[in-house]
Amino acid sequence: MISVIIIITSVYLILILSFSYGIIKKNVFGLERKPSIQTFSIIIPFRNEEIHLCELLNSLVKINYPKNKFECIFVNDESTDTSVKIIEEFLSKTALNFYVVNNLRTSSSPKKDAINTAIQTANFEWIVTTDADCTVPKYWLQLFDKFSKVNNSVMMVGPVSYNILNYSFLENFQLLDFLSLQAATLGGFGIKKPFLCNGANLAYKKTVFTKLNGFQGNENIASGDDIFLFEKFYEKYPCRVHFLKSNQAIVSTKAIKSWKELIQQRMRWAAKSSSYTLSRGKFVGIIVLLMNLAFIFCLLGLFYDQVNTRYYFYCMLLKFLVDFIVIKQIAIFYDSKRIKAYFLGSLLYPFFSSYVFFKSLTSSYTWKERVFKR
Repeated sequence: MISVIIIITSVYLILILSFSYGIIKKNVFGLERKPSIQTFSIIIPFRNEEIHLCELLNSLVKINYPKNKFECIFVNDESTDTSVKIIEEFLSKTALNFYVVNNLRTSSSPKKDAINTAIQTANFEWIVTTDADCTVPKYWLQLFDKFSKVNNSVMMVGPVSYNILNYSFLENFQLLDFLSLQAATLGGFGIKKPFLCNGANLAYKKTVFTKLNGFQGNENIASGDDIFLFEKFYEKYPCRVHFLKSNQAIVSTKAIKSWKELIQQRMRWAAKSSSYTLSRGKFVGIIVLLMNLAFIFCLLGLFYDQVNTRYYFYCMLLKFLVDFIVIKQIAIFYDSKRIKAYFLGSLLYPFFSSYVFFKSLTSSYTWKERVFKR
């Protein structure tokens, strides 16, 4: 058993250090003040988001981009609260071009249907997606505009981070977990082996979306509006899908408020992983899972296998250190200065991650007050 754990740890270390190298290798893109050319349709699906909308709407109004070159399309996914009223009353007093449309359900995925519905009415070439519980940066569209021209992009993946308010252990745990995902996303692009993105900050050309038949082929999976579309774009245009590395392009989202909700969210993410088409995405997922299981065995081995105690300790220590290196590295880029509870979070994460994975194999999950089967 110890030899297997050593092999898993070695592969894991190489993988994480490659992400660290990729983060360093990927250049930061600076904002250039030049005339804006591209046009954007920002798509925001929502369902009962009245408590989050004001922050989002305030950030949309502050976007520094010609008002005639972008629009906001809000897609109402059967909301029963005052979300529609809040959007219409707030934005009707501004110069923002906006529309509120009702979601046209045609598949098992409400969010994919919402994006499809919005794209049918979108007036502009670039589609930009975000979520209703997010806030967007001031120079968001300017950066997409310049970056797309410089790189001849058909899809741009943007950075996403948590907006931490209370710095509770739950929030810090989520921040550490999310930073690790962002490190894998940016690091993957840096070594030219990308496999992740986040629909809270994603831009792509409408014409290419249509050409690739959009979400066709994975409508039966509730989530994955970002990953599956990314895989389609990358398979067809591997040299024209890029990561926008700029801390002025970071979209902020809210942390989950309870452990129960967090488990449901992570189950949703885990449920779609078996349907990835890029083999490296599955490979990374398997190695991370095996390393988490190995960590648990090591922790138990410290107490029940005195012969190999030092090997268990070294494997745990190496995982702890290499994870810290890459999380600290990505935290500097995201300006997340207060990384707390790392030690306790690192001990908990293997148990949390393993539990979520195995539970997602057999259980349904809840998303936006709806129950979805795997």
